[in-house]
Amino acid sequence: MPSSTFHIESVESALAKLATSEGGLSRGEVARRLEEFGPNRLPEKDGVHPLFILVKQFHSAFVYILVGAGVLSYLFNHLLDVYVIAAVIVFNALIGFFEELKAENAIQKLKKLLVLHANVYRGGELARVPAEELVPGDIVVLGEGDRVPADARLIEAKNLRTEEASLTGESFPVSKTTKLLKKETPLADQSNMVWMGTAVVGGEAKAAVVATGERTAIGEIASSILKVKEGESHFAKKTRELALAMGVIAAAGAALTFLIGFFVRRLELFDIFLFSVASLVSGIPEGLPAVLAVVLSVGAYRMAKKKAIVRRLPAVETLGVATVIATDKTGTVTENSMMVEKIILPGGEEITVSGSGYNPVGSFSKNGESLNRLLHIAALCNNGKVVKTDDRFEVIGDPTEAALFVLAEKAGLKRKVLLEETPLLDELPFDEETKYRAVLVKGKRKMIYVVGAFENIIALSDLEAGERGEVLYRAENLAGEGMRVLALGYRKAGAGDKLSHKDIKNLKLAGVVGMIDPPRPGVKEAVRRARRAGLRVIMKTGDHKNTAVAVAKEIGLVPKNAKPEKAALTEDELLELLKFGEEQFEEAVRTVPIFARVTPKMKLRIVETLKKQGETVAMTGDGVNDAPALKRADIGIAMGLIGTDVARETSKMVLADDNFATIVNAIEEGRIVFKNVRQTSFYLVTTNVAEAATIITTLLFGLPLPLLPIHVLWLNLISDGIPTVGLALEPGAGTELGEAPRKAREKILSKEIVPYLLFLALLMVLGTVFGFAFYLPAGIEKARTVAFTLMAFFQLWNVFNMRSLEESAFKIGIFRNKFITAALILAVIVQVAVIHVPFLASAFRFEPLDIFEWLAIVAVTSSALWFGELYKLLKRT
Repeated sequence: MPSSTFHIESVESALAKLATSEGGLSRGEVARRLEEFGPNRLPEKDGVHPLFILVKQFHSAFVYILVGAGVLSYLFNHLLDVYVIAAVIVFNALIGFFEELKAENAIQKLKKLLVLHANVYRGGELARVPAEELVPGDIVVLGEGDRVPADARLIEAKNLRTEEASLTGESFPVSKTTKLLKKETPLADQSNMVWMGTAVVGGEAKAAVVATGERTAIGEIASSILKVKEGESHFAKKTRELALAMGVIAAAGAALTFLIGFFVRRLELFDIFLFSVASLVSGIPEGLPAVLAVVLSVGAYRMAKKKAIVRRLPAVETLGVATVIATDKTGTVTENSMMVEKIILPGGEEITVSGSGYNPVGSFSKNGESLNRLLHIAALCNNGKVVKTDDRFEVIGDPTEAALFVLAEKAGLKRKVLLEETPLLDELPFDEETKYRAVLVKGKRKMIYVVGAFENIIALSDLEAGERGEVLYRAENLAGEGMRVLALGYRKAGAGDKLSHKDIKNLKLAGVVGMIDPPRPGVKEAVRRARRAGLRVIMKTGDHKNTAVAVAKEIGLVPKNAKPEKAALTEDELLELLKFGEEQFEEAVRTVPIFARVTPKMKLRIVETLKKQGETVAMTGDGVNDAPALKRADIGIAMGLIGTDVARETSKMVLADDNFATIVNAIEEGRIVFKNVRQTSFYLVTTNVAEAATIITTLLFGLPLPLLPIHVLWLNLISDGIPTVGLALEPGAGTELGEAPRKAREKILSKEIVPYLLFLALLMVLGTVFGFAFYLPAGIEKARTVAFTLMAFFQLWNVFNMRSLEESAFKIGIFRNKFITAALILAVIVQVAVIHVPFLASAFRFEPLDIFEWLAIVAVTSSALWFGELYKLLKRT
């Protein structure tokens, strides 16, 4: 039974439609409906068996080619090659397996929002039952501190207020009523409904359950999470393209080798096999998956140090190509806490209050007796409280009253101490009809203190018409700035110790306060940095348009003079645009910076439209309402402290400090990772192409095979693998946020870089083939030793070229990256060992080199560095 239409029904009509009464359902009817509607729990996603994840790791072009090379090696009895190839395949598969095993569990985390039991009328008697057993038509009882167990239509409500930020994005607690509403009222404004998973922060109520499980508002979100497809990550897409390109090159090289050997050189089949397998293996960067995993892991570690925790490694690189940050407002840009920011005293004096959220540290721009009186009222006419736990401030009770509690504490007024000096005699709790709270206290004299909606308190005051109009004008200006505005009043009390609504009249106005959910520190600077980096920042929220625009002005997202009607669009306005076609909607998404009162479905549609327009979207959010769009975005970013479990589990990254500014820092690190991914790939591709071309060249010139498959695997995994760890740790240049975002469509092997890589490869081929041919008279094993060492040292010198494709290695600093220095020293030691340690030399069929041969090899191969420096010089000039 859907809950979307019950807000238009009266209490009587809703009960009739549900075939229930205020005494609830009979136990027999509950059993029948439980059979019909099912248990009150959310839909669950089928788990993926770990075996399936493991098998999936072997589904790639690299693996297929390596398996082919391994089979051929086995057929020709080259068992050592088979073992090494098998080890490479298994190692890469295990890395992918353990990464993917960290599967998301959003639906299970959603269930944590739900209560385990509910108070419900069954057969006229109040009972406590498991929440899973609730059915449409049940009558539930709600009180302060409860979580709502199902979507329900209120049938009785006494001062009921609920906190719905995680579902609707609404900053302030929502006052509830039983009155029927218009059909077009959006979910966030349906004040006669309560929603599964939201919290009761004040008052009490009885409500008729209208929807359970997947039919609830939160259930629809859970279902939509299951249906939303994440899409292939930018990293996966680009590495797949690279793998395919390298696979094609390797296969083509092997085929060309076979054709030359068979038709041109007319070699024996066994020799053709050796050349072809060596060519095939040399063309595949076997270590690339593992090396890229290292690059991403290093980036994730650096981000974690900056309070950005990456849940899925590919998101590290995707951040580097982000073009749009689509941010939530409540809890992301703002602190998700109420704070009094402005006070207007009688006579028009305005006071600014400093501070941050619920932290009771702050100051007032002015002081005086009038302010002191207002602060006393704020402290005593109040049931809210703030406590500090684990370096965080948590609210007990209504956040609005908590803000007044903190306001008084900023002036050093402790409610507990004041109550000892000024005991509370009686109180009138906040009421939806009167819209005020009042207390009777006894100090030197008995006083009545009142706090409530500014219109009501001013109407009950003794202000003259002119004064009243001026105060209303000032208060409405604060409301226009997106603030929640309250007025505080007082009067002398009579002789009695009881308080009634008849006593609330002829009030003296103590002042008006404007409170707001303030922007987080550093957000304004983060928005500026994001724009400098070429990123577009947009805000989407379930909150009101005026509130959203007011916050946007504070953080510099829109100009200070921006008008809400031009700077923001609501969901209703977006739906109106859709009536005229997709084009107008898409244009709004492309140009408008703020989207207010938007539902989860509209947030998801905005993200999908941005992606359709070619943007790479980083979306932030903290609530259940953000989950579908977080999952669909290229990078979903959740808040770690105030975010819901479902938002964190659906996201690809979590902000440990809930600071919007951390996103920009993470994007900067993402651009460094993107650069390192590209340059590490360039390094490996250059050496693989050089190895394959060396084998083909020697075949064309009628020379023996210069590198055996086992040599090629060593070069690809050890000689290449060790230095690439150093490249993965290359720090940024500090200019990353001054550059425009990379285009998502840009390939790793772009047209601009390929000629440079080919010339480098050609230099390596010429040097290696010449050295091989020169030493052939000394024997095939000696010649292969020289060829192997030449190729290895060409690769090591090339590391310096790949640290930057623009700046000279000498300008960067040869020894600036200590990890590369250490990696190169280790690589040289290993290279010397494989030639001079007897059992290794025997396994690889190498002969030792003398000191002069080593010096000659180092000198010749250094030409790779000088060629790279010449290329960069010409490019700069």
